[in-house]
Formats: sequence, structure tokens, C-alpha cells
Amino acid sequence: MPAFICTACGTQYAPSATPPARCRVCEDERQFTPPGGQRWTTLDALGLDHLNAFRQHEPGLIGIGTRPQFAIGQRALLVLTPHGNILWDCISFIDEATVTLIKGLGGLKAIAISHPHFYTTLVEWSRAFGSVPVHLHADDAAWVMRPDPSIAHWQGETLDLVPGVTLIRGGGHFPGGTMLHWAAGAEGRGVVCSADIATVNLDRKSFTFMRSYPNAIPLSEKGVRAIGAALAPFPFDRVYSHFFERVIATDAKRILQDSIERYAAAIAGAYDRG
Repeated sequence: MPAFICTACGTQYAPSATPPARCRVCEDERQFTPPGGQRWTTLDALGLDHLNAFRQHEPGLIGIGTRPQFAIGQRALLVLTPHGNILWDCISFIDEATVTLIKGLGGLKAIAISHPHFYTTLVEWSRAFGSVPVHLHADDAAWVMRPDPSIAHWQGETLDLVPGVTLIRGGGHFPGGTMLHWAAGAEGRGVVCSADIATVNLDRKSFTFMRSYPNAIPLSEKGVRAIGAALAPFPFDRVYSHFFERVIATDAKRILQDSIERYAAAIAGAYDRG
């Protein structure tokens, strides 16, 4: 039986004879059901007119994104380390070419995903690389739509995946919202892969923080400051958000703190008079 994929959010459900009656992820206030209604596809159908593109952001870090854009449109990141490679975040489409290329770079030791909107086809990705573990924060366990033995629900505030790569719970967007710190990134100055827990804005000079991006529901000041506090112990100079172009190349730690202060001032009314 096919494992159907929601075309709006990219989440894959357990195999079934017919598409699910609803998508729980899209019905949540952080996502949305398109005006035309819920629609479904499969990996085989996607493979007819989609492919994955790759971009080396810096040595040891490769972005993977589907073209044409599918569902939310995020890209994944492949973090290459001497201790094994980590796939950070997930995209719905996976094909033989993608698997071949990643295996040529050493395969995967583990997968880690920031939050439920990017769980997508995590089971397919895990199985393609020998059922490697998929690390999801336990606070978001209820949002797994396709359970699998490969899923490892971690708890607490940090998790060391391999030497120099650490998962950090920031919360915010979801209670278990997770970011990844890569100590060797940015020529040793440190990289944070923030997904949309801390989103790089289009100006690439600031961050924003939301509970729901499509429905414009902001986070509280407390929630935003918690994200900053979670990252404070880690040195970093560069941040990669969830789209190819959403990168702050340098001075990102200071910019994050400045953005937190600007956000707190804005929701407190600092711009009420323009």
C-alpha cells in the first residue's frame, strides 16, 4: 500500500489503501488547509516531475532542496563530520540519485529534525540509509504521523549526536523546537542551524520568531528569550535557517540578541506611533 504525503505540509502518513481523511498537521493553528482542500501524493508520483538540488554552503555543509518547490519548501542540511554525517531536518522527496550522492559522501550516522512541520518522510530517509536513528524531541512526540522503530525521542535541553554536533531545545514554534550547533562550522567559529525556531529574515540582517508563520501568530517575549537563553552557552558566528537563502554569514550571535531585543520592544508597543 502507498504511504500518502500531504501536498500542503509534506507529512507522510502510514501506508493505507486510500488517502487519510484529514491531515492533523495542517488542521493545527500553526499550519493551514489550502483553499482547494486537502490533497495527497506519493513518492512515486513526486518522482515524475521533481528532483533534488544540492548546494555546498561551506566545506562540510550541503543543502538539499526539492525543485520545483514542494509543500512548505524547506531544505535539509547534510553536516559532514569525521565521526559520521548528520542529516539535519528533512524534506519529503527522496530518490535514488539523492541516496547515491549521500552514500558517496559517507552515508548517514543519524537524522535529527527541528520540529513536526519538517518530519515529512523521515521513515523513508532512515530506511534508505540502513534504518539510522531519527532524533526527535519527546515534547513533540504526539505529532509523529508514521511511527517507526528508527525514531528516538530525546528529552531534556541538549543532546550530543557526535563530537562537535549538539541538539539544543529552544522551544518556541513547538515545545520541542530544536536547533543544531556545529562547532567546526564557519571555519571553527561555530554554526547554528536554526530551522524556523529562529528564522533569518529576508534582509539577512535580523531574526524573527513566530508560533505560526502562515497565520501570523507571534511568540511571547518569554518564549523568544528562552530561545536566546538556550543558544547563549554555545559559540557561533553563522546561522542557517530553513531556506537556501536564509543565512546570516557572520556576527550572528550578536544579531540574534539584537533581534530578540527588537522583537520584545515591538510586542511591548515600541512602534505603536510609527
